[in-house]
Amino acid sequence: MIISRTPLRMSFTGGGSDLPAFYRRFGGAVLSSAIDKYVYVTVNPKFDNGIRIAYSKNEEVNSVPEIKHHLVRAAMEYLNISGGIEITTIADIPSRGTGLGSSSSFTVGLLHALNAFKSSYISAEHLGRDACHIEIDLCGEPIGKQDQYAAAYGGFNLIEFQPDDSVVVTPVICTKETIYAIQNDTIVFYTGITRSASALLKNQSDAMVEDATKQRIMQRMVGLTYTLFEELQKNNTQVFGEILHENWMLKREMTAGISNSEIDSWYDRARAAGALGGKILGAGAGGFLMLYAPQHCHAAIVNALADLRKIPMKFEPLGSRIIFYH
Repeated sequence: MIISRTPLRMSFTGGGSDLPAFYRRFGGAVLSSAIDKYVYVTVNPKFDNGIRIAYSKNEEVNSVPEIKHHLVRAAMEYLNISGGIEITTIADIPSRGTGLGSSSSFTVGLLHALNAFKSSYISAEHLGRDACHIEIDLCGEPIGKQDQYAAAYGGFNLIEFQPDDSVVVTPVICTKETIYAIQNDTIVFYTGITRSASALLKNQSDAMVEDATKQRIMQRMVGLTYTLFEELQKNNTQVFGEILHENWMLKREMTAGISNSEIDSWYDRARAAGALGGKILGAGAGGFLMLYAPQHCHAAIVNALADLRKIPMKFEPLGSRIIFYH
């Protein structure tokens, strides 16, 4: 039996610049951290030559082409695994539409476990690259590249997307006190709204192909990412909330549907209660609302957003790991 544990992620700035419609022309960059919420994938040899997959559904099939879960089917075909295997998955957070990169974390964890099943070592860089290939190239998902690398590497990083499709992951080098300060001043709420990121990301990608205004907005968001990265390496957390706020205001302009009147109301109420900045995590329109505020304001923010559920989250320094191999 093999079990992989792969973290979800919290993205702060630059989201959307990891879409090929943008980074292949201008280069992209995001600042994000893995978090202490995980996707677990278990792989076990099966008694016979069949295939059993358990997620929100159960599949029992005789061959890989019969598998309905498109990511599992593509990963098994890619790694030339034909059968005699059981795959199960569970997650700490609802697995779709919450903005924490759960689909990519699953793909990374699945590839990690399947490689271990074949007695093969795979590096974080290789995991991120292969997960992008599975999701984007083989399965045709209109998504970006940040989630796969965040899940594979873990930690608090600047992730850069080069026009030649290469990806560079650079850790934020700062004191532990700086990391703890950001972590402790961050507060996250579940909105209870799940949505498909694919449609939002496709609209955003289409908008960046021809619209020069949208391109300039995204370039500004990338600029904010580098500014935040540089300031954090100077252990300056004073700008964190201000940059988050500007990034969110810009992101709302990218395409219709990223925010709505309900989300705007929550954000405005949080700001009135002391939040310095924040954003909807992921593509927008629902999932988790992340806010940044001094700790002495947290109680007031929780009170102002009493209709939402506060979810504790901490940063995770490690990426995808094989936690059991027998």
